Amino acid sequence: MTSTTAPTDAMPMGRRLLRRLPHLALILAIVAVLLLAAGPLGWRAGWWHYSIGFFYLMAWSAYCGLAAVAVAIIALVFGRRINAGRQIAIGVIAFVIGAAIAYVPWHWNNLRGAYPRVNDVTTDFDNPPSLAFAEAMRKAEHGHPVAYDGAKAAPQKKSYPDIAPAMLTLPPDQAFDRALATAKATGWTIIQSDPETGTIDADDRSRWFGFTDDIAIRVSPAGGGSRVDIRSGARLGGGDYGVNAARVRTYLAALRGS
Repeated sequence: MTSTTAPTDAMPMGRRLLRRLPHLALILAIVAVLLLAAGPLGWRAGWWHYSIGFFYLMAWSAYCGLAAVAVAIIALVFGRRINAGRQIAIGVIAFVIGAAIAYVPWHWNNLRGAYPRVNDVTTDFDNPPSLAFAEAMRKAEHGHPVAYDGAKAAPQKKSYPDIAPAMLTLPPDQAFDRALATAKATGWTIIQSDPETGTIDADDRSRWFGFTDDIAIRVSPAGGGSRVDIRSGARLGGGDYGVNAARVRTYLAALRGS
């Protein structure tokens, strides 16, 4: 007796394609995750320059994430009647992952125009605290020189006019102790501190790419109290997305107790 049931191989090409789309979307989403993760991992491991990860791998992760979203939408909209619950779940997961990954490059790209290209922020333009302690490390990383670039004063004044020295009513020795305690509370790595010269040197690393910013604090007498200046500068990159300004603001606010 001849069976009238059509074999699976006889399923129309369009239906077979729709059943495979959720898996294709998931593969694209996984590739997007790997590309986004490869950027900072490769930079930290010394496989490539940070620009490869930041400007190329991140961009391709966004393209793959958007492709995953598009394929998942097609699978969920046009294949909802023929796909089983498991395939629908895979499509939803692929959509969520793809959208989340695509958001990251989109977010960072939008931030580019929101901040000035200032990567070295200080409270004293005429005599900035010295970053000489980081000179060897900057040379090893082919980073920026430790000398302050006076051309960055004007854009800082325009974009961050509120950043100014902290004037404390404490004598210099007590102000230094307070400045050091505040620096330690931030979680920065304290490189060295010298109460005799009133200087504190530290650095801070970003969580994602591991970029290092160098920080110098100087406490000096001022009238009957003390003046605390701070400088925070990136070792690499032309812009910092406002990171150094935010760091200086946060430190000064904590130091002033506000």
